[in-house]
Amino acid sequence: MKKNLHPNYHTIKVEMTDGSQFETKSTWGSEGEVLKLEIDPKSHAAWTGGKQKILDKGRISKFNKKFQNFRSEKNS
Repeated sequence: MKKNLHPNYHTIKVEMTDGSQFETKSTWGSEGEVLKLEIDPKSHAAWTGGKQKILDKGRISKFNKKFQNFRSEKNS
């Protein structure tokens, strides 16, 4: 097997947005470095269930206006 083929796999610390840390193995950085997260499951709306904004710039309302009088024969 070739030498130096695989990346260096070592222990790092991951710091969450609230300041808590945990250790994990990674190829990121070097041994003992701290990876500071900007988004994590404790703060992001996708995990916390917070309100999300719909940024469609009127596409949905334009579609509804265009097809407001369209009805299928089965649903009438």
